[in-house]
Amino acid sequence: MKTRHHSARRGFTLIELTIAMVMGLAIGGMVISLFNQQLVFLNLYRSQSFLTEEAPLISMNVSRIIGKADRFRLHDTVDDALSGTNPRTTESPVVVLNFRQPDGSMRAAILSFEDRGTGPALYYRVVPVSGVLGEPQWSISNKPANVAFTLDQGVLRMILTGPAGEQITYSGTMQQ
Repeated sequence: MKTRHHSARRGFTLIELTIAMVMGLAIGGMVISLFNQQLVFLNLYRSQSFLTEEAPLISMNVSRIIGKADRFRLHDTVDDALSGTNPRTTESPVVVLNFRQPDGSMRAAILSFEDRGTGPALYYRVVPVSGVLGEPQWSISNKPANVAFTLDQGVLRMILTGPAGEQITYSGTMQQ
């Protein structure tokens, strides 16, 4: 018995190949579009990370320190702050904070925004009784582009400028 073989159709027609290629290009275009959108979102998030991550930490630390101070004084340099010379009422990178101790004596600390060779940072120093100032006890942050302390109607303000030029102003008064 003879079997009849029909010529089996193998492969795709030109229309089927065209439809498959068009669908592949459309899916590829959508994937590239989503990838670009994700990159834009990540760049936006990264550019705002100073405002969302670093600035609140700086605010918390500085507000706790300044909130416990009894008085303050603005200076242009750490040397002026240590010697107590050339106090200012204008925008300054250095503030001296005085704290009353339980025994009635005073203790001083210095907050300074300066470049110590590793890039600008906001530093905290306790002024020793000897008056010889050493290295900063710790760095509050090295992310800001600028930190300026100002006096506005008796209120100490800290103007924090981020790396992308964003500005935040913190205001506070001394506790009574």
